[in-house]
Amino acid sequence: MAYSGQVTVGGAPDVHELSDLIISKVAVGPMNNNAYLLRCRATGEQLLIDAAEEPGTLLDLVGADGLASVVTTHRHGDHWQALRAVVEATGARTYAGREDAEGIPVPTDVPVDDLGTVQVGRITLTARHLVGHTPGSIALVYDDPHGHPHVFTGDCLFPGGVGNTHDDPAAFTSLLDGVTAKLFDALPDETWVYPGHGDDTTLGAERPHLAEWRARGW
Repeated sequence: MAYSGQVTVGGAPDVHELSDLIISKVAVGPMNNNAYLLRCRATGEQLLIDAAEEPGTLLDLVGADGLASVVTTHRHGDHWQALRAVVEATGARTYAGREDAEGIPVPTDVPVDDLGTVQVGRITLTARHLVGHTPGSIALVYDDPHGHPHVFTGDCLFPGGVGNTHDDPAAFTSLLDGVTAKLFDALPDETWVYPGHGDDTTLGAERPHLAEWRARGW
């Protein structure tokens, strides 16, 4: 069955099979958070993006092959409720944006800066630091050598707009400027977007609306 990116809390994961990488998406918790398990096909190494909720669900997704790393996209509590339990069960290294690490109650082993990289087996993810939703939010870009890029945006970009900036015009401008320069201007329309909540999208589907978002202010 083709990958759709549509998942529900309590439902089965949806699996996106790429040439070198397998991406499993699951929805967890009362805020319908997305968590993504990335598995390098060549090595079997696994990385989790956002141990948001339901550690049992996440550990079942990880399975018997273990977990090398967990990346937390930003400091908001709904994205790390299961982090301690997952790390204690697996011994995984923890990564987060440098400016958000102090707001995450599980120690960050590796603070990540803009253009920093995170490895999962032979796969390289490149971080883009985006300021506005939080001071240290990061998106993770996988530039698939066999196809188009894939980007995990946390709460910085969704279908229909950027993340919540709490009616702060400066924060909104910062986030939209960052998303425009570091994602839309840098990556092609085919780029697949995996957000922190809800359905997936592509940069091409969202690009025509950038001016509309800026005009409306959210």
